[in-house]
Order: sequence, then structure tokens, then C-alpha cells
Amino acid sequence: MIVLYGRRRIGKTRLLLEFIRGREGVFYIAADSTPKQQIEELKEKMAEYLRDPLLAQLEITDWNQLFEYFVKNIPEKRTYLVIDEFSYMIRSDKTILSTLQRLWDLKFSNTNIFIVLSGSLLGLMSEKVLSQSSPLYGRRSRDILLDKLPFSFTADFSGMNFEDRVKLYMTIGGVPEYLLKASEYETFTDFIELEFFRKDGYFYREPYFIISQEFKELKTYFSILNAIAYGSTRPGEIANSVGIDAKKIYPYLDNLIRLGFVERTVPIMGSGKAGIYTIKDHLFDFWFNFVHRHRERIERGSFILRNDELSGYLGKRFEIFVKDDLFKYIPVSKRFDHVGRWWHRDKEIDLVALNERSREILFIECKWKDMSPWDAKRELGKLEEKSEHVLWDSNRKDFGLIAKSIDKKEDLRGSGYRVMDLSDFRSQIR
Repeated sequence: MIVLYGRRRIGKTRLLLEFIRGREGVFYIAADSTPKQQIEELKEKMAEYLRDPLLAQLEITDWNQLFEYFVKNIPEKRTYLVIDEFSYMIRSDKTILSTLQRLWDLKFSNTNIFIVLSGSLLGLMSEKVLSQSSPLYGRRSRDILLDKLPFSFTADFSGMNFEDRVKLYMTIGGVPEYLLKASEYETFTDFIELEFFRKDGYFYREPYFIISQEFKELKTYFSILNAIAYGSTRPGEIANSVGIDAKKIYPYLDNLIRLGFVERTVPIMGSGKAGIYTIKDHLFDFWFNFVHRHRERIERGSFILRNDELSGYLGKRFEIFVKDDLFKYIPVSKRFDHVGRWWHRDKEIDLVALNERSREILFIECKWKDMSPWDAKRELGKLEEKSEHVLWDSNRKDFGLIAKSIDKKEDLRGSGYRVMDLSDFRSQIR
């Protein structure tokens, strides 16, 4: 038994369709409906595979009866039972879990049946299928979390230029369905104007739909995400903004982290007590910063995103993008074991990379700007000054700057600085 899970639009159904192609068995996509309807639909799929008109006519009222009949009549050869959107079946009738557990222990495990259970409701899959308290715990041979695609794959979806592909990825991440939607556009500007800032846009309600599927307390989770987007990053600040007791905020934050919507970040070399909460999901972060915040103007058709607003936002996301997606392309990146943001009091450094054994340290500033030589030298000077506040016994210090574009980079490199811009990465990434 294999469990496949991942957020909506990540490509699970397509992956399962490719998997089942050329294999004999049943492929069923569960609807968000009643157990009776789900049983009837799966019964039809099983009857079709078994070529069994009797099964098609039988009145079956529970999962145990259906699965018992199926396992008694499957051929001796390898048979695949692939259920997509299994989380909908759990939500409509939790007894399906104990039914599958009993049948697996008594019958399925002694046959040639190969079961794949896939689901998009991450909270439900984690709690009811993957956790130790699940009836299916210990029965699966593997669980697979299907995650976003790396940035390099945007070239397979979009014909946009490299800079627009970077903007695109910082906005919607590597979710295949989202990238397919973006492939309809030649420019990033056209894409966000038509798909985010119009009432009929594909992304206008997407995060709302995802959150409403995952959480019953929709208003509370929505308010927490909105508070973080507005700049509340510590539990007390978030609780105060939402209007709940500070001690009660942690379970909500833990759930958002577990589902990949929020992350808790601590400064590299810093104390865990200094951790802050930020929105991790690319789409959610952009949406709460612009769509949810300006929804009334979008409804009226009067919202236009200013270039300076967008540039300021992308500047914040660029630091994360460099750490997660571009850092590995820096020539010296393999020399370092850890990389992360550093801050202490009023001092911040975008990225600090460490090698614990050789005691090497690399300081990097990330700027979503077109920089002149003077701009670059000024930023590097400020970086060197801030590095004096980082208390770490090093044998070697290096300083770097990564920006949208930097004029006369070679002069800075000749002075010993690690300097790169988008053109350097474009030559390395397909």
C-alpha cells in the first residue's frame, strides 16, 4: 500500500494516470459526496474491471461489502486499486479506514493487490492516514509527499523571458497547474492583471477555496494569515491582531506550518526564542498582500498594482528565492553546510552561509534592483559593517551581492567579492 499526498493542483492525478497506464486495475477519483454515491461510483469501476454484470446490479450499502466482493473476485495476477481524492471518502465516512485496516490484515496483504491512496486535504491525510493513531498505520509500504517543481522547470511551461519567470515563481511557486495557467501569457504583468486582479481571474478566490477545504474555523485561520501578511511575525503580535488569547494561537500556527502554508524561521546561529512566523506558500503570500488587501477595489474594477509596490514585495521574496533556488548555482555554494538569514536587534543580513569544519563564512545581500557600481559598492560596504556584529569564530570571511542586474561586475569580482545577477544564473539554468 502506497499513500500519495500533496496540496491541490500539485499534479497527483496526472502522476497516478501515468502510473496506471499499461497496468490492469481500477482507477477511481472520489467526489466530495455521500458514502452511498461514492460506493456506487467505485462499484461501477470495479464491475467494469472485473467484467462482472452481477456486481453492477448488486445493491451494496457499505465499504466492507464492496471491498470483500472485490478481493474475492480479482484475478491471481497483479491488480491495482488506485483511489484518488481518498480524503473525500474519509471525510464522508471515517469507517472506511478501519474497514481497509481489517481487510488488509486478513485478506489484501495475502493477495497480489497493489493499493494506492491519494489525497489533497493535507490535514486530513496527515491525521487520519499517516499518523500513529491511524488504523492504517504500519500497513503502508511507502508514503510520498508530492511537492512543488524546482524553478528550472518553469522553462517547460512558460515562454516568458528569464526575469519574468523569476517573478512568476516568486508569486505562484512550482505548482504545475498554476504554471500551466501562466503559460497562456507572454508577460508576467498580463498574467497577474488578468488572473489575480479581476473577479473572474483563476487566482482571485483560489486561496480562500483551499483554506475552506482544510479548516472548519475558516475566519480564524484567514485572520492569522492576514495578520502575518500585514507584518505581525511573533505569536503575541499575531494573537493581538486576530483578537485571541496569546496561549491559544500556537495550535493554529502549528496546523498552518504542518500544511506548508506558514513557516517558523530562526536566525542562523541564533536562539530559537527569536523565531518569527512568515507565510511560506508563494501564492498565499502574494494573494494576502495584494488580492485580499485590495479586494474592494478589485471588485469595483479600479485596482492597479503600482510598480513600486510590486518591486518592494518582490525584493522581500527575492531573498527567499536566492536561498531556496539560486544559492546552489553560486560557484562556492558546495563549501557550505548551512545557509540562512541572520538578524539581531536592528541588524539584518539576508543570507549567511557557514562551514563548521573549515570555519568559513559567507555574507550575502540580495537586492531586486538594477545596480550601478556605486550602488553595489555601497551595499557591500554596509554588509561588511553589519558582519562585525555576527559573533562567530571564523578563519575566512567572504562577502557577496546578488541582484537583478549589476553593472561592471568584473571589477567587483576582481576585488574579491562574490557578485552575481540574473544573467549569471540564466546561463546555468535551462
